[in-house]
Amino acid sequence: MNKLNIVLYEPEIPQNTGNISRTCAATGTSLHLIKPLGFSIDDKHLKRAGLDYWHLLDLHVYENIEEFYSKNDGQFVYTSTKAGKIHSEMKYEGNVYLFFGPETRGLPEDIITANIENSVRLPMIADARSLNLSNTAAVCVYEVLRQWNYEGLLNHGKFWHND
Repeated sequence: MNKLNIVLYEPEIPQNTGNISRTCAATGTSLHLIKPLGFSIDDKHLKRAGLDYWHLLDLHVYENIEEFYSKNDGQFVYTSTKAGKIHSEMKYEGNVYLFFGPETRGLPEDIITANIENSVRLPMIADARSLNLSNTAAVCVYEVLRQWNYEGLLNHGKFWHND
C-alpha cells in the first residue's frame, strides 16, 4: 500500500510549515518535522496557516535526523535546486518520504550528493533562486498523488445551492 510523507528538515518559517500542514491534512499525507525548528509547534502563525485542519494532521517530531532515520523506512526522495532529475521523472512507490530543507539554505549538500539518484528538483528559470517551500511541497505531493491516481482522495465536487 502507498503512503505519502513530507519531511521538513529544520524548518524555519511557521507560515510555510502551517501551509504544508494543511496540504498534508487535506491529502492524507503524514508530516515529519526534524528539529531544530525555527518556531514553536504552538506558534500562532503556524496554527493560523493550518486553520481548522489540525485534527486531520498526522504529525511526527524528531530531535534530529538520526532519530528520524532510525524510526522510518521507505523511498526517501530529497528535493533540491541542485538536483538534476525533475520531480515528475521519479517513480514513487510504497512508503514515500519527500524531504525538504530549511527555507534559507535547503537540504545540506552532503545529503543531496549522497542521494543524488533520489534527489529531484522543480524546473524554473535560471535567474530564480527557488520557489516558496510550501508551494514546492504542494507541487511534489500532487505529482506523487497523480502517479497513484489520487488513491483515497475525492476526485469530484458538488455545487452548494441556496434554495
